[in-house]
Amino acid sequence: MHLITKNGRPVELLLVEDSSVEAEMTMDTLGEGRIRNLRVHWVQDGEEAMGFLRREGRHAAAPRPDLILLDLHMPRMGGMEVLAEIKQHPDWKRIPVVVMTSSNHEKDIVGAYSKHANCYVTKPIDIDEFINAVRSIEDFWLTVARLPAA
Repeated sequence: MHLITKNGRPVELLLVEDSSVEAEMTMDTLGEGRIRNLRVHWVQDGEEAMGFLRREGRHAAAPRPDLILLDLHMPRMGGMEVLAEIKQHPDWKRIPVVVMTSSNHEKDIVGAYSKHANCYVTKPIDIDEFINAVRSIEDFWLTVARLPAA
């Protein structure tokens, strides 16, 4: 069963992931998911994520994301820095940020929640478990939870 959001406008998801393999798996899983009007925008590091949010350069026409999936450990600008900037910005702080990372270190978990992450998910190594984790995020954040309007 495919769902379309109540207002019919696309759901904009920003995927911040430096691994092209994991980004492709995530996008493929979401593409096969329940939300028909989901648009996934993939950036490969924190600096590019900030450029997307600020609508700079090639991201000048970028939409405001409804949800951000954020990896922590990336080159140039890490996920913790991105998370801190998002949650301190008056226009972005209400955007739900799901940290999806391979780290299961307590300091990363505590750090992410201290910077107001909305959820912390450790990426499973097994491909089937990874797909299930992405589907669970989609099911909760895009069908159960009510996201704020821009």
